[in-house]
Amino acid sequence: MNLSEYFENVQGKGILATADISGEVNAAVYARPHFMDETTIAFIMAERLTHENLQSNPHACYLFLEEGPGYAGKRLYLTKTEENSNSELIKDLRRGHRHGEHGADSNGNRYLVYFRIDKVLSLTSSQTE
Repeated sequence: MNLSEYFENVQGKGILATADISGEVNAAVYARPHFMDETTIAFIMAERLTHENLQSNPHACYLFLEEGPGYAGKRLYLTKTEENSNSELIKDLRRGHRHGEHGADSNGNRYLVYFRIDKVLSLTSSQTE
């Protein structure tokens, strides 16, 4: 199963970790990534700390913990490549879920932030997948 199929078919929770230019770390709950191709993913972001950090430091890590017993999942090491605020594309990509203040009805700017996948590791191993 390739990576995009994995994220289409496996249920779980994701955390996106970023840091600002001085190394102050932030971690936030994020939905599964949108696959543009097998090496490029995108996340829809509000104008919050994660998005702010990526303006000065393009590196991030997405940790995905699969539902179920044990510790199965993936770690994606990422580099931001671009972003846009194409509201129609963002609307098309949204999965229709409303998550409190981050939902479709909230005010504020939304960005589609693209990342190159630099490395994929399993959740508990240091071996590259």
